Amino acid sequence: MNRFKASKFKNTTPKIPKKDEWISDVRAGSAASCGNHIKSSCSLIAFNTEQGGGGVLGLVSLDNGNEGKRSVSQLHCHADLVTDFDFSPFDDFLLATCSADETVKVWRLPESGQTVPSSPGVTLSPGGGRVENVLFHPTADGVLATSAGRVATVWDAAQQSQLAALEDHGDQIQSLSWKQDGSLIATSCKDKKLRIFDPRAQLTAVQNAQGLQNNKDSRVIWIGDTDNVLCAGFNQMREREVRVWDARKMGSSVGSVSLDTSPGTLIPLFDPDTGLLVLAGMGDCVMHCFEVTASQPVLSQVSQCLTEAATRGIAMVPKLAVDVTSCEVVRVLQLTDSFIVPVSYSVPRKSGQDFHGDLYPDTPGDSPALPAEEWWSGGNKQVKKVSLDPAKRPIRSFSSAVIPCSMGGAKPEPTNQPTKKELPIEKNRKEEDASGHSSSSSSLTSPTTPSSLVQSPSTPSEPSSGLGTSCSQRSLQNILGPSSKLRHTQSLVLHRDTHITNLKGLNLTTPGECDGFCVNSKRVAVPLASAGGQIAVLELSQPGRLPDSAIPTIQNGVAVADFSWDPFEPRRLAVAGEDAKIRVWLVPEGGLKETISEPQCILQGHTEKIYSVKFHPLASGIIASSSYDLTVRLWDLGSGQEVRVLHGHQDQIFSLAWSPDGQFLATVSKDRKVRIYDPRKSTEPTQEGPGPEGARGARLVWVCAGKYLLVSGFDSRSERQLYLYAVGSLSSGPLATVSTDVSPSTLIPFYDEDTSTAFLTGKGDTRVYVYEITPESPHFLECSSFNSSDPHKAFSFLPKLECDVREVEFAKALRLSKTSIEPVVFRAPRVKKEYFQDDLFPETAVWWEPALSASAWLSGSNGQHRKISLQPKGMTPVSEAPKEAPVRKYAPSSVYLEEKSDEQKKDELLSAMVAKLGNREDPLPQESFEGVDDDEWDD
Repeated sequence: MNRFKASKFKNTTPKIPKKDEWISDVRAGSAASCGNHIKSSCSLIAFNTEQGGGGVLGLVSLDNGNEGKRSVSQLHCHADLVTDFDFSPFDDFLLATCSADETVKVWRLPESGQTVPSSPGVTLSPGGGRVENVLFHPTADGVLATSAGRVATVWDAAQQSQLAALEDHGDQIQSLSWKQDGSLIATSCKDKKLRIFDPRAQLTAVQNAQGLQNNKDSRVIWIGDTDNVLCAGFNQMREREVRVWDARKMGSSVGSVSLDTSPGTLIPLFDPDTGLLVLAGMGDCVMHCFEVTASQPVLSQVSQCLTEAATRGIAMVPKLAVDVTSCEVVRVLQLTDSFIVPVSYSVPRKSGQDFHGDLYPDTPGDSPALPAEEWWSGGNKQVKKVSLDPAKRPIRSFSSAVIPCSMGGAKPEPTNQPTKKELPIEKNRKEEDASGHSSSSSSLTSPTTPSSLVQSPSTPSEPSSGLGTSCSQRSLQNILGPSSKLRHTQSLVLHRDTHITNLKGLNLTTPGECDGFCVNSKRVAVPLASAGGQIAVLELSQPGRLPDSAIPTIQNGVAVADFSWDPFEPRRLAVAGEDAKIRVWLVPEGGLKETISEPQCILQGHTEKIYSVKFHPLASGIIASSSYDLTVRLWDLGSGQEVRVLHGHQDQIFSLAWSPDGQFLATVSKDRKVRIYDPRKSTEPTQEGPGPEGARGARLVWVCAGKYLLVSGFDSRSERQLYLYAVGSLSSGPLATVSTDVSPSTLIPFYDEDTSTAFLTGKGDTRVYVYEITPESPHFLECSSFNSSDPHKAFSFLPKLECDVREVEFAKALRLSKTSIEPVVFRAPRVKKEYFQDDLFPETAVWWEPALSASAWLSGSNGQHRKISLQPKGMTPVSEAPKEAPVRKYAPSSVYLEEKSDEQKKDELLSAMVAKLGNREDPLPQESFEGVDDDEWDD
């Protein structure tokens, strides 16, 4: 089966109708602003017009009616340029406008044939200068987001009250966008940064990243209900560019495309049902269409549409208004100087026959999911979806409570003066014992997937994480389930001073069952491509550039198949060779000073090439190995003898792993079986279960205190997948399965018992997946992954003691590239890092000390490691942090909601106009210039 899925929208074609179907009598304005200059509901079109000094919008019906003629009416809405406007997604006749006159107004527009209103129903005054953006909330009725200067503001328009002021910007905000589920806001700014806000949790950005490298006008939009945001703007070379970021991990973009060097601002329009992105530049005569996908390439060109006139603005018609009978999937409206041109994007099908359900999935309807008050108090609901099938489409009947239809004109002043609502996180701090801890950001992932759930709240019996949990998060958690407290994991490569560089002659063709290189707290072993199976042993205490001359190595004698450090003796290295022998080497104190060629001992018993070798986690001197002879053998280093031979495999053994208590051994094989052995009692497996279907490779590791097995492998279509098995019911198959991507290399797992976190990456990958594994459904809680700019040859994790707990590092690894070894750390973002984060750092096992001897284990004894605390001296646990009173991060409501009389408003407006005109009594500059005397002129 072909694993590459062809898109049904790849042949989408644009069509411009005849000129008699265009909307005429349009005099488009050309004033610069951050808006799109045209917007559409399912009934009306609004657009900027040059009449009235820029304070006027043109209105026209979207439907051309029976006579085919449409008249344009005018809405005199502001005293200065209308910078942006937006229709409510639930009410076709509710329009919000903003202007350079520093006000935001909400209008109830008339249906066809009725008089245009002369006054708004709601007027808001954000302050801070010219208002550049206004946008309705996608799920809650009457919630607005606006931007003015450096502040984005969230409003309850029905109550005329400000909910939150998001001031964390370094320059003018250029655009803003709600996520489709309404939980987050993305902004682009003139300071070249993208920011993600959760306005109900905190007033500062929960994520930010370096955006496009040019401060010219940029636009940001969310890619449907995914975690991806798209920004269109200019790069350093002044080329127009489109980039896509994963909002959970904004260190680097996941995809980009450069268009041209035209100076016009790019306006992006996205249809979440089809994944089609339409791009049009101001002043351009071409529209680009791309398909946006989750896999690479993220942006794929679909078509280009040449237009007759230059673009002044562009808008996308709501999905409920497209013509499904003609297979139209997207319709955009191009605003030109004299016309509005509808451009239809259709999929070539036999139109006029049956409804093509595969082209039209159910789409969000026109009824809000919840009112503004419920959303602000923490509610999260999705807009009910409706079918686009004409036979099943419901009747539109909703009317927004912001301006009821019966009012039409100005809305009466509320009886009680509106007050600025308190953030849910502030209420939460008053209700529960969360003092001393800052709020967590809300989930940055899609609410439709198990990995995108918000953080579960701490119970009174548990230590607090240092990141509080808001009401909105708890409400969403009640609906969707738990999420990982590490979902916003930050990963970074440490400074170059800590790297080992100038690596030469690496062996990049180690077997798939080998990790590629291995590390311990002291040193790293790297196989070289030189003849004789040479292994370089490098001291981690001596970073820097390696000499150009040859370095001392271990001369193994035959090609290396796998190798492993002894956890209890950091100088002992066991190397499995292709000659079916295991050679055990002892590195001298202080590291290799000269090449060594005599091993400490040789273990011989396998009859064919060895796959892998693993030391016992508790007993000193016990090794397990697997081979092409389909056996697993146990060895006692003390006697140098084979002590057990395990049978039962029918094909190649991909991987083996000891249980944390050292009692059991698990294997996964090419015969599509996962097996568990109790090697001291039987040479046959005690349990068997179905393994991955694919035969390309697999790995496994014990998780959740040894009660579960995590297996990585491939399905029948060669897609990489993760499987979770309960150890007690292996024969029942996996409890949960997660698909990752399509790649030829097997995902190699590492598991951190203290945080129950699994890290997975393959040789040649650029990404490290991070999941918190839980015994409860959905079992896999996705966290932010690590991404590198170039593929790594191998990835290996260091002991827990190497983590800097003061920086909240919970994992540290070494990344092997083609010429260097780079340390990579994984950190949990915490505000109060001066406290020891005891929820992340429980007492850890002293696994570098043996719990029992080889003879004791072989005779049936069991043991366990002692545990120690990672708490540094002088650090107070965060669970014992002193209580603090909640601090309001915003000005009192009187600052924003002071009532002004009509006379005061007139005086302020007149003063502003006079200030713009300046003092006409001032002398002109040239009047102060000195003249030239007549006798100074040359004759």
